[in-house]
Parts: sequence; structure tokens; C-alpha cells
Amino acid sequence: MEELYLPDETQNVLISSVEINRPGIQLAGFYGYFDNKRIQIIGKTEEGYIEELPEEVRRKRYEEFFSRKPALVIVARGLEVADYVLETARKYEVPILRSEESTSGLAAALISFLNLHLAPRITRHGVMVEVYGEGILLLGESGVGKSETAIELIKRGHRLIADDAVEIRRVSSRSLVGSAPENIRHFIELRGIGIVNASRIFGVGAVKLTEKIDMVIKLEPWDAGRVYDRTGLDEEKTEILGIKVPCVTIPVKPGRNLAVIIEVAAMNNRQKKLGYNAAQDLLHRLGIADDRDTPKQVVDPFA
Repeated sequence: MEELYLPDETQNVLISSVEINRPGIQLAGFYGYFDNKRIQIIGKTEEGYIEELPEEVRRKRYEEFFSRKPALVIVARGLEVADYVLETARKYEVPILRSEESTSGLAAALISFLNLHLAPRITRHGVMVEVYGEGILLLGESGVGKSETAIELIKRGHRLIADDAVEIRRVSSRSLVGSAPENIRHFIELRGIGIVNASRIFGVGAVKLTEKIDMVIKLEPWDAGRVYDRTGLDEEKTEILGIKVPCVTIPVKPGRNLAVIIEVAAMNNRQKKLGYNAAQDLLHRLGIADDRDTPKQVVDPFA
């Protein structure tokens, strides 16, 4: 974007709201519910309306608008900005940028950008991998084998998102996105070997920057006294940042191939999202399930 006026260095211009606003109704004189923390986008509609007003009225409207001190004003479509508009912006120290993008395209890109970078976030100790297009978050105590399992999955053609620390962002009311902190991105710690760089050893195709979290898998040492789920009828969920994510607990003991088990878990989770539940299908075939448990028949277009 072109900088028309900045009262300070760009890093000191604070944007704290994920919402944006087109101030047409404000330029018409109504300021009820106006939020000056939002980025304001002026497009052809706003410019066309204000240009039909007498110059004295235009100056008064912009004076009132900038006196509210909006966080940032962006002029779309490369529209010309009158000198008196810039003077008023300088008077109230309101930053102004200009973009050649269309108003709708600029608004869509801004919303997506703000939702990602200003999203609520936490950091969890764990490993995140992409398996068959499903984002899998591996959780468990230190030393249970999360990193070793990630290495095996990478060798089998899947991709690493993060090891040891996973930054989780809530990018919408239904979606969580996981990524690695920039300073440890692509590195994996293997006990007995040390730190390895997955992208250098396995190639850039073995890593990915971000991925949506579709499933959480908890790894824990095998407990002979605990009863583990053997049917999958009762779907467990775990809550992260207010969003419930499908979750399974996998016991770890010598002889279990965790990479293969996680692959199957990822594919089974995808089938459930498509409407097919193998456990319900089996009970239906045995004549145990009622009509409410009858699985939906889903046609795979790639079959």
C-alpha cells in the first residue's frame, strides 16, 4: 500500500480490532455505534457521495470524521485524495494509506489477514503433523514418543507442522489453526540424536507452515487397568479456545506402530466428516442400531 500520511513509524500504528468499516453512513453524519478502533475503507461509493456535496459541507464531514480518530483509513481503487483531506488527517494524526485493489477485494483480504494475525492464541506442548490432509495435534507427556512418531510419519510421506511447541490460533468460530514458533520452525528434538532439521533432511515437501486442526490425539503409556475405547461409538471431544475438536486417546506400548495407527485415525476422522461411521454401520448390520444411528450413505466421487 502507498503511504499518504503516517503520524509515526508503521510499527507504532496499533491495530487491535479484527473488524473493518466502510464509513459511508458516518460521512453522511451518523456516528451511532461507530468504532474508531476499526480500519476504515473509503471506496468509490463513499467518494462518489462526498463529491456531490458542496465543498464547505465536505470539509465539515471530513473534519468530524477524522476528529473521531479512527485507527487507520485506507483509500481503495487508487482514488485521488484531496489536499484538504490530508490536511485534516495530519491535524488529528490519523494514518492514511492508499491501495490499487478494488474495495471488495481489499476488504476481503484485510478481514482474512486480521482474523489470522489478531486471532486469540495459545501455545501447547505437543507435535502437529498433516496426515492425508488432516491436521493432527499430538499431545502427551514428555518422552512418550511424539517426536519419534512425527519422524515416522514424515518418512511415510506426511508433513510436519510443529514440534515441541504448537501455536494455536482461533481464526473463526469453528476453526483452529496450528503453526510453529518461527525460531524453532522445522526443527525436531530426538532423544539420543539431538536436534534435526526436517526440511533439510527430508526436503521442503516434508514440512508445512500452518494447518487447520482437525483432530487431537493424546498419547499415553499403556495402563492395563484402564478401559480404552474399542468401538468408537462415543466420540470424545476436547475444547481448545472455546472450540470442541474430535479427540482420541491412544495407549503406547512396545510393538505398536503409532504412525500406522495415526494414519488410520486420520482417515477414519475424514470418513466421519463425510457422514460415515464404521461403528454405527457395523451395529446396523448386526441389527443392533436403531434408525437414528443408521449411517448416511456417502458416495466418494474419487472412488
